[in-house]
Amino acid sequence: MGNKSLKICILSYRSNPRSGGQGVYVSFLSKALADLGHQVDVISSEPFPELDSRVKLIKIFGLNLFEKENHVTALRFKHLFSFTDFFEWLSMLTGGFAEPYTFGRRVLKYLKWNNSDYDIIHDNQSLCHALINLKKKGWPVIATIHHPISLDLKIAIEHEERWQYKLLINRWHYFLKMQKDVARQIDQVVTVSESSKNDIAKDFGVARENITVVHNGIDTEIFKPMPQIERVAETIMTTSSADSPLKGLPYLLKAVAALAEEFPNLHLNILGKVNEGGTASKLIEELKLGSKISFFSDISTSELVMLYAKASCAVVPSLYEGFGLPAGEAMACEVPVISTDGGALPEVVGEAGLIVRAGDHEVLKESIARLLRSPHLRKEYGEKGRERIIKKFSWYRCAKQMESLYLKSLETSGTDYVS
Repeated sequence: MGNKSLKICILSYRSNPRSGGQGVYVSFLSKALADLGHQVDVISSEPFPELDSRVKLIKIFGLNLFEKENHVTALRFKHLFSFTDFFEWLSMLTGGFAEPYTFGRRVLKYLKWNNSDYDIIHDNQSLCHALINLKKKGWPVIATIHHPISLDLKIAIEHEERWQYKLLINRWHYFLKMQKDVARQIDQVVTVSESSKNDIAKDFGVARENITVVHNGIDTEIFKPMPQIERVAETIMTTSSADSPLKGLPYLLKAVAALAEEFPNLHLNILGKVNEGGTASKLIEELKLGSKISFFSDISTSELVMLYAKASCAVVPSLYEGFGLPAGEAMACEVPVISTDGGALPEVVGEAGLIVRAGDHEVLKESIARLLRSPHLRKEYGEKGRERIIKKFSWYRCAKQMESLYLKSLETSGTDYVS
């Protein structure tokens, strides 16, 4: 059985290749599975992933309301004849997020009309009701949960003082009820760290024996040191995701402001962007950091590697991470890393970086200063970081573990190969 090629369908409702870990996960995992000789299709809504030429992308078009100038007026007459389209529009109009649910409805429709014959369905954190329907139809179904979004909700509520906005945050996260229900019913849950496994068991009520940890990989042929590029003194690299409190950007901004006198050339490069008028944007203005910060979004992987090559150090100030790809990518590029102890970050960084308490800008400041003062320490942690990533985190290892899970699911379900 193990010598045969599997027909694998990966579902991913949002797969932006340059913002967030889900698009990165889909791109690299599908490539690694293709390297093992499997046939892989990715079914995705917008934004679409960038995939290896051997991996087929099946585009499922939704309303993509996030990209519309005005989502209220984005509804067209034809959408009134589709429950799925109208529900997605109405949910957003009332402050909800229906994309995982409506993506699932569209996937069911596609699979029904195209006589699909996959061996296994692998969902990438949509956790939509459609997965239960697919399971009932006889398909083995597994899902990757990078981390339970209930933690995003909890942290967002804790960092919001206005009761009206707390109501809106709760409304936006209403899809969590569906995700918790589905996670408890599917065949197997995969997650990317022991920390996430514990949180999924606790917050989603999934039995621990149904959760398997498969660490993400880092492509060390892409993310690698570039000695021909000179590092820019006192330059910090970080990744942010809009104004998500989860990412802890305000704590890094406060640390940078406190370091400006000792390090007059200090500059912060942020991969991502912040919302205009949001918490981080206001803090940048308040701390007068505008001239010391550059934002980079929608850049290619090669441009990202070049940014790492120029950085003195990378900082991951997150309050929580299910894995922490930015930390792993920086380490693979031989950039010394300072990370918080939020979620799974200590699992990734280990002793190959400096780990500080999450949510404390003072200890963050002290650790940054320690690295910036010592070229020797930066070199030591840079080398340790790459060595750790090469030894422990590879997409090949990830794909082999996933292959074993697929085969186990097929055996458990009694399903024969389609091929």
